[in-house]
Amino acid sequence: MLQINQISFGYNKKFGDLFTDFSLNLEAGNVYGLLGKNGAGKSTLIYLMTGLLTPREGEALMDGENVRKRLPKTMSDLFLIPEEFELPRLTLKEFVSINSPLYPRFSMEDMQRYLDIFEMGGDMNVKLQALSMGQKKKVFMAFAFATNTRALIMDEPTNGLDIPSKSQFRKLISAGMSDDKMMLISTHQVRDISSILDHVTIIDTSRVLLNASIAEVQSRIAFRKMREGDQPIFMMQSALGDIVAVPAQPGEETAVDLEMLFNATLMNPQAINQLFTTPQK
Repeated sequence: MLQINQISFGYNKKFGDLFTDFSLNLEAGNVYGLLGKNGAGKSTLIYLMTGLLTPREGEALMDGENVRKRLPKTMSDLFLIPEEFELPRLTLKEFVSINSPLYPRFSMEDMQRYLDIFEMGGDMNVKLQALSMGQKKKVFMAFAFATNTRALIMDEPTNGLDIPSKSQFRKLISAGMSDDKMMLISTHQVRDISSILDHVTIIDTSRVLLNASIAEVQSRIAFRKMREGDQPIFMMQSALGDIVAVPAQPGEETAVDLEMLFNATLMNPQAINQLFTTPQK
């Protein structure tokens, strides 16, 4: 669905390229988690894949079309929820009336369903500027999901949401996902999204350190208490003892600890790479 082919990009010649010869494929039917430390280029990558930035070399394609051309047929099937945004001085009804025609598969019925998930009620005459920041985010996300674009990209979507709202967000993902869609969530709040991902991508500027399905991670890494003879890829202390990420034994399958996986990949990328490139027995 989305292909990033050998992209090179930098904001300033003085500091060099942020991405050099960077490639990544994102396929339909997956909810991707895009993870990386501060400065790894997650937001920049999102702007490149949505056509908001122009790469120095390479291209980002959606269904074979260069997204930088911002063709109507491409933009009507691609929606970005940025980390920060402003809503106009309109009622919700006016906002929907003006923007929904840009998206051929927009559904008012779906919009109402998503507003209900966020417990936002059905008042379409509410003034957007009268809403709190968290409420604005919920309304905007409800609209984004109701567009039914095949590609939905979110940058830090849980920032500004309280704990109940984060749970509602996870319900929103489940309600809005289908096999013909692709969702990508870029975040630092890994615990907010760990239960809804089926694919994880960890980047560090020009490198993809890990790009694997959750099922593949479960088959290759076990996250559990330390056992005698373990050779951990990563270890952290807890009140219950040492918790480790170790190569999974045949038949061993544990829940994926996304935070531990992220830290293990950053601190021991060679071991992770070897683990995921070695054929399984």
